[in-house]
Amino acid sequence: MKLLVSVVDRREAKIASRYSVDIIDVKNPREGALGASIPRVIRDIRMIVPRGIEVSATIGDLPNLPGTASLAARGAATIGINYVKAGLYGVSRVRDGLKLAREICIAVREVSSDTRIVLVGYADYARIRSLEPMKIVDIAADAGADGVMIDVKTKGGNNVFDYLDTSYLTSFADKASSRGLIKALAGGLKLDDIDRVFKLGFDVVGVRRAVCSVGDWVKSRLDETKLSILVEKVRRFNSM
Repeated sequence: MKLLVSVVDRREAKIASRYSVDIIDVKNPREGALGASIPRVIRDIRMIVPRGIEVSATIGDLPNLPGTASLAARGAATIGINYVKAGLYGVSRVRDGLKLAREICIAVREVSSDTRIVLVGYADYARIRSLEPMKIVDIAADAGADGVMIDVKTKGGNNVFDYLDTSYLTSFADKASSRGLIKALAGGLKLDDIDRVFKLGFDVVGVRRAVCSVGDWVKSRLDETKLSILVEKVRRFNSM
């Protein structure tokens, strides 16, 4: 299982690089769960991160605006990152989600054959009136995306396990595998949650709160001690 750590700037990216995390994810938490960073920040981080470490970038908790979404995706893909992550936030119907996803995929493929597209659904979908994550799997496969992720939109003090049980999450991972998709899990995870994640069958676990100095995932900064503990946990699991 790969470890994805979300960072906000060069300083945090350098810390994550020192611990050789698998994927450094660039985001701006002040703009949302999948808040997009500024292009020059993403570019600068890509330049300082060793090539052996993958880089992803979020392009936002997207409204149902295919033009806006596809333009953002295209721009991100030109920077040379490995993954573009797009949150299907503003869609409540499968047909709208599929149109949005298809335009994102087309836009990325036009400029990069190497950048993978990950579509994100939200564990708290009922609360925010968005699409159920299980439906995102079919949308991703039908649109030609490479992967799916579950995150949480309304972070607060809750995390993914407060909204979805382990049975649902396991079924999600199994369905994604059956459709040939990378499957990732994030959403306010803490260090104590990681052992539970190991058993669910995901390819990638994504964190920020778990490796921050305090629980505030927006204002807090990366904590090297917590990061080192998490990296060791994941390495032990992968060696089993």
